[in-house]
Amino acid sequence: KNKYGNRKITRDGETFDSMKEYRRYTELLLLERAGAIQDLRRQVPFELIPAYYEEIYTGEYYQRGPQKGEPKKKRVCVENGATYYADFVYVEGGETVVEDTKGFKTPEYILKRKLMLHVFGIRIKEL
Repeated sequence: KNKYGNRKITRDGETFDSMKEYRRYTELLLLERAGAIQDLRRQVPFELIPAYYEEIYTGEYYQRGPQKGEPKKKRVCVENGATYYADFVYVEGGETVVEDTKGFKTPEYILKRKLMLHVFGIRIKEL
């Protein structure tokens, strides 16, 4: 159990963040089987801000090869990126729908929701 009161559950070999998310998944499966929606996917990642990398010197030098005598560098992640994972993505009436089942809207989620609209032009459907 986490601090927001939901419990992860495993059903049909898949893990869901809450019972509410599982119930919505079963509803969407029925809609997909009936032909009302298509291409149902779970936990779809959207990269909102890419990670930032820098080249830093290791203090060593190449001993042989075409770069002999040059300082060695390595690529280091300085700042992690920000990724939003949509609970469900599907196509309904030719339009792509991004859906999220929320019990509690954290400040982090609200920021990612705004970035989804700004970066991708996608308005998240919240349940």
